[in-house]
Amino acid sequence: MYITDVAWWCRSGNMTGSSLPDALDLKSLAAAYACGASTPSQLLQALYPRLAATRGMFIYLAPLQQLLARAAELEAQPVSQRGSLWGVPFATKDNVDVAGMPTTAGCAAFQYMPEETAPAVQALLDAGAMNVGKTNLDQFASGLVGTRTPYGVAANSFDNRFIPGGSSSGSGPAVGSRLLSFALGTDTAGSGRVPAGYNGCVGIKGTVGKVSTVGKSSATGALPAPLQWQQSGLDVMTALLTAGYVQFFDAVAPWHIMVAAVAAVI
Repeated sequence: MYITDVAWWCRSGNMTGSSLPDALDLKSLAAAYACGASTPSQLLQALYPRLAATRGMFIYLAPLQQLLARAAELEAQPVSQRGSLWGVPFATKDNVDVAGMPTTAGCAAFQYMPEETAPAVQALLDAGAMNVGKTNLDQFASGLVGTRTPYGVAANSFDNRFIPGGSSSGSGPAVGSRLLSFALGTDTAGSGRVPAGYNGCVGIKGTVGKVSTVGKSSATGALPAPLQWQQSGLDVMTALLTAGYVQFFDAVAPWHIMVAAVAAVI
């Protein structure tokens, strides 16, 4: 996770207080963990009040105790077995399935509880990332404004007088506000790139077939692409490659392909 000089990082005071680094990019988190300035559990405890205080950003935020259980699981892993996204907090747009978390696609009447996690999300979890919940969206991912949702409207990262953009209207502001290291979204015709641009992120719509769309719901079939917002160019490549590990392994629906898209905070 690109740790270059952990000792220098720890001496330079890159912490906001408690156990929360100034930045949640992969390099900063890895350095904080490596020098003992923070642990995944401590990070979640410091970060959770900020996540819980948001309005219109999350449709579902996992209970703190559930997240701390995930962190404890990661902390019990030997260092040699820790993945490239170990202890990294992220969220998933609520039209992509995560087992144990309801999927609504922005419509309460559509809500169901998935039994399996989408392969694209599972690849990130297998690499050690911590999924904190499901983010808001224009209903059924149909819209570019971020206001077509019954779950409230997330604040724009720069100025809450303005819309967050859509349809990935919770994921963009979550990363733009530096509340998460990255977040999954989807993109058919700008649903990831528009909120990325509105919230200080860069949306990259990747090559068709890079990442599976199994476990994704929308009004536009197989076209939308899970998208990730992140806080550095190196982080973009790390998560894209991680999510890409699941390409071509969807025997149930091999034609149901998503376009991977990644966004980085600049």
